[in-house]
Amino acid sequence: MKCILIFNHLNDVIYSRYNEKFREHITNVAISQNLIEKSEIENEDQINANIIMQVFSPIVTSQRIMNCQFGNSYTSIQCQDGLNVVFIEYMGYLYVQIGNQTVPFIKRSLGICVSFVRHLCGPDVYLLKNNDSRRTLLSSLLSIWENLRENDQAILVEAVEQLMVNADLGSATLKSLQEVTEKLKTQLDLSRTHAMILVQNKFMSLYSSRNANDLSPSDIIFVSLLTILSSQQNSDILNNTDSSDDTDSSTSERKLTTYLALLMGNGTLPQCIPHLIHIIPITDEVRMLILIENGNNTISSGIYEIFHNFNIMQTVQMQKDSTSIRPALENLDNAIKKVLDAFKKTKNLNDELDNCQKKLANKWDTIHKKYKEFLKTCDAECVLRIESNTMVFIETLRELLELAVFNTTCGNVNVNECIIEAAKNVNKRLSTFSDFLKVKAIRNFTLGSRSSLTINKYLEEFPGLVHFLYIDRANHRITAPSLDFTSEETVNLTKQKIWSMVDFAHSHLQQGHLSFMWKDTIFNYAYFLWFEDSAGGPLKPKVYPANVGKVLPTPGILVTDFYKKLIEVCFPKQSNTKIKCYELFCIHLGLATSSCVLEHSRRLAATIWDVTGVPNNPIDLL
Repeated sequence: MKCILIFNHLNDVIYSRYNEKFREHITNVAISQNLIEKSEIENEDQINANIIMQVFSPIVTSQRIMNCQFGNSYTSIQCQDGLNVVFIEYMGYLYVQIGNQTVPFIKRSLGICVSFVRHLCGPDVYLLKNNDSRRTLLSSLLSIWENLRENDQAILVEAVEQLMVNADLGSATLKSLQEVTEKLKTQLDLSRTHAMILVQNKFMSLYSSRNANDLSPSDIIFVSLLTILSSQQNSDILNNTDSSDDTDSSTSERKLTTYLALLMGNGTLPQCIPHLIHIIPITDEVRMLILIENGNNTISSGIYEIFHNFNIMQTVQMQKDSTSIRPALENLDNAIKKVLDAFKKTKNLNDELDNCQKKLANKWDTIHKKYKEFLKTCDAECVLRIESNTMVFIETLRELLELAVFNTTCGNVNVNECIIEAAKNVNKRLSTFSDFLKVKAIRNFTLGSRSSLTINKYLEEFPGLVHFLYIDRANHRITAPSLDFTSEETVNLTKQKIWSMVDFAHSHLQQGHLSFMWKDTIFNYAYFLWFEDSAGGPLKPKVYPANVGKVLPTPGILVTDFYKKLIEVCFPKQSNTKIKCYELFCIHLGLATSSCVLEHSRRLAATIWDVTGVPNNPIDLL
């Protein structure tokens, strides 16, 4: 049984996604509780949202009371039959996931859902209620992530797999992407753009214009999932299109897919940057992506900050925490002033957006005065007057978000035509390498390959090494031999061992253990996480994470950057931009001794640049 549900503060269902077993179970519960008649559900494949609300209302209400009245909400429930329930709150909405997997696994999966909602809806989760396209897009992305999490080792460890190509191909690709961004700037005055090449979901090359905000690795992973979805949709269109009606316009529509998403950027402060993401196929395996920053970043991130601080304000108000109201009010007031000031500096503001931001300013002025009155008098009637104005303020804020952030001003025909033309030029440059990239899409490299001297060298120098995952957590790039999932032996043996190894290692990492080895009846396993300074010298933690492991999130980057948090814990009061973090997983045959595994791990970490092309200094892992 499996489901994901999102409830608002009234316990209304904003979003639901579930399997057939869950549907049958809830239907039977509803019948037993006389919520519906058996005759009402014949031939129904969806559960009425009101039924879900009534069934789950007691547990959702209980969770909210624990949070609002005691500030101590529970995060999960474990049932005797192995069923687990996990809760996460985001922007005042309660996310619930039910499944038979472990609590850490469900918590990670539900966190991914929260992350995707943030990318698709920003701070306004309610968009899922009435916007079919965003709701469908969320469900599709969750399905893709679930499939890749079980079959792609890069997604398993939440890292970006760098495609290994020669210098000539790398240079040619980068130059072609540079030409694309310069053409967009010259012809359409689009100065904040990124041009990227993905081979399936492997990262090949990226060129960013000078004024564009840096993309974070989690942004790249997210857009790679969008690329996979685009490929699936284009494939469906091709399968359902009559070849005799294959006009030029329909071909263009099939080739170019555009999404609007909010990316987080790679800055030190959290951002919420709207991007128009254009995806166009170069070949069956290769996709070019053009990401165009849309709108004012200060305004979009500022609106997100208003939602965030308003939710905090609502929480402390419900908890009747009078000491926290004043600082929460100051933070909310500052966030609103920041956005309003940004609007004042914006040139050529259209009337609709200008009227909306003025309306927000007036509504906030009224609420702000009521809060000041409450802080002076502590009169409960002031709170009632505040609440009576809250709904209109939130509706105005949602309207402002839609106009300022989700307005696809760049989604015009000229942009699409320019991108399609640019893709043709990129295709010409890469046509010579098309067969090579087709092979690379399946296998980046493998330890058993005899066609590469580099990998052959690795095979000879590390006898007994079955598999490894090396991850540079400074940029979250993974280097690992590809797995042949067409082989039943690989699927039944090696793949299962790798997935179990990662889960086991990360569960101990979260407890603060940075280096350890273990074995089963077939293989020896080793895991190492270490730190280096900018010159490649080893760094020992100032604070050992075993003492604070419980405050760290689950290892990964899509929900929260665990490794950034780990560096902050281990090196307090130091700039984390100057500290690099690395992970290494190794699987050896069971006959390999611990000293052999350790020696191989040291040499592998020191010489991995033979494969990646990025020099790395030797490091004493222990």
